[in-house]
Amino acid sequence: MDQQVPIVRKLAEDVVNRIAAGEVIQRPANALKELLENSLDAKSTNIQVTLKNGGLKLLQIQDNGTGIRTEDLGIVCERFTTSKLQQFEDLTKISTYGFRGEALASISHVAHLTITTKTNGALCAYKGLYKDGKLKAPPKSCAGNVGTIITVEDLFHNIATRKKSMKSFNEEHLKVVEVVSRYAIHNPLVGFTVKKQGELLTEVKTNQGSTHIDNIQAIYGSAISRALLEVNDYCNILKVKIKGYVSNPNFSAKKQIFILFINDRLVDSQGLRKAVDQVYSIYLAKGSHPFIYLSLHLDPMNVDVNVHPTKHEVHFLHEDKVIDKVVDAIQDKLSGTNTSRTFYTQTRLPMSNDTLIDKSNEKIEIKESQKLKITNSPNVSQSKMVRTDCAEQKIDKFLNTSNSSNSTLMLPKSKTNDVITRREIKLTSVLSLRKEIENRCSETLQTIFQNHKYVGAASPTWSLFQHDTNLYICNSNNVLQEMFYQIMMYEFGNFGVIQFSNALSIYELIMIALELSESGYQGSEDKPKEELARDATEILTSRASMLNDYFSIEIDTDANILSIPLLLEGFLPDLDGLPLYLLRLASEVDWSSEKQCFLSFCRETARFYILHPWKQQCSDNDDISDAAPDRNWAWSLEHVLYPSLRKSFQPPRHFLEDGTLLQIASLPDMYKVFERC
Repeated sequence: MDQQVPIVRKLAEDVVNRIAAGEVIQRPANALKELLENSLDAKSTNIQVTLKNGGLKLLQIQDNGTGIRTEDLGIVCERFTTSKLQQFEDLTKISTYGFRGEALASISHVAHLTITTKTNGALCAYKGLYKDGKLKAPPKSCAGNVGTIITVEDLFHNIATRKKSMKSFNEEHLKVVEVVSRYAIHNPLVGFTVKKQGELLTEVKTNQGSTHIDNIQAIYGSAISRALLEVNDYCNILKVKIKGYVSNPNFSAKKQIFILFINDRLVDSQGLRKAVDQVYSIYLAKGSHPFIYLSLHLDPMNVDVNVHPTKHEVHFLHEDKVIDKVVDAIQDKLSGTNTSRTFYTQTRLPMSNDTLIDKSNEKIEIKESQKLKITNSPNVSQSKMVRTDCAEQKIDKFLNTSNSSNSTLMLPKSKTNDVITRREIKLTSVLSLRKEIENRCSETLQTIFQNHKYVGAASPTWSLFQHDTNLYICNSNNVLQEMFYQIMMYEFGNFGVIQFSNALSIYELIMIALELSESGYQGSEDKPKEELARDATEILTSRASMLNDYFSIEIDTDANILSIPLLLEGFLPDLDGLPLYLLRLASEVDWSSEKQCFLSFCRETARFYILHPWKQQCSDNDDISDAAPDRNWAWSLEHVLYPSLRKSFQPPRHFLEDGTLLQIASLPDMYKVFERC
């Protein structure tokens, strides 16, 4: 017998509304949270909450906000009616607590709802009774103050299963008090009051215009308020502002108090909660927990608030990085204050020869003046520990060995031994090229290079260095060529001089260059070498005055080169590349345009400065070479060149895209792998 295919039916509207209400209003604390946020959106400065039977029998909230217009009372409890949102795109920049218009509608479907409201300037207040999102009768005028009173009675009276699932009135009452307490801490300018119906004593009472610490003390006691550390940080890269208060290592509790607001919304984050617990695990005993209140402000464009029926969770971009930033901010505070701890002791047992016997067995706190100070290094999580310091020095830094192949050929010196006055360069072309360098600079890369720690050379082209807890491999040729280019631009017209001990014939040097395969000379297609060498020599000698004035390249009347620019104190380029450098100056520099001339000239000079002996022992196709490193070059790389990158180097953004800099290891990521093993 064939099975009967079930029929798809559209649910009745009251069934749909009741199901939706059950998702939004799960318990009295959820209903209060929605009503509390509406009061805050209405610019209230004083909010009073009254409860009976944990909010199941009665839940009333009264505020002094803007109130609700009389004309809007007819639709205020219908689903998706709101004053805070007009189109879906508004969610990307929402700044209010509520936005869906479901709270009052949901409550009216599972409880008896009464709204009494008065706007500023109205002659009287108006009162309306609601059931299933509709007014039972037209609103009636009555006496009242400016603001709104919302009364919820017999919550879940028509959902017996939900009502029976509530464990006890007392537990629901405590959950409501907890919600109000957290909003009171986050909104110290607003006064909050919570009490049971018919009782005079309040369970929560904070004053209007107080502070975060005042409210923490009023709600949780002075023991916590005395142990608080303020956290205040901002990350420009992630666009996140971190504010809050956390307990110091002297405080601990059996139950964790974790209060998190993201863009002023009370939410929870299990990832952040676990990360903070891990930070405190090295300070507190097992089973002990800290007090945490954090307020994160992110770009609304990066936050999706519409991911949970009760708005208990939000999603945002770069969540792992934001959590790491928050943890780092807390860790900095804790490590800076863990130099003193408060200890407790039991009074000494009385001895027979004591003249004054103290029979008390109570614990006494050591006075501030007698506090035991424990001085130790700041505790840092193993996965965040940076084991190197870019400021440390090695003894071989002071054991420089000069390059014997160059020492007889060149002698670096300044233009004069007198005080040198820097020229201010006002050439539009140079200023434009400097601006281009600044515009393409990556702040992220700049931070990495400014704080890196050099590790060593992995090959003739690639070098390793560490920044923070990450290990990078870097194309030294690309980076150093860019660094020397920037030096050429920013030191334009103010170079030191590398003076040759003997005049060198430009013609002969170019003839040597034409013999090299790198010159690209093809005898069958090009002019004779002698003619090319004469033409190249003429190009350079005809511009001798400009070369000497701007670039400290001195050429005498006999077409001999006497000096080249000193770009970096303590570093001399490999003179084996001088012939090819002069040939490329004559052939590759665009002498027809001022800006292009300076650009190409500086690029060629930077290219000349990065040539080194290793380059002769490895081809462009095989950078990873087994050739023994040149000791002088390796010393310069570690102690002169890479330290110069920390000063004013502006790395371009394309280094992140073209493979010039690659992250090959991350300590936190490795710890995550080990933890899973």
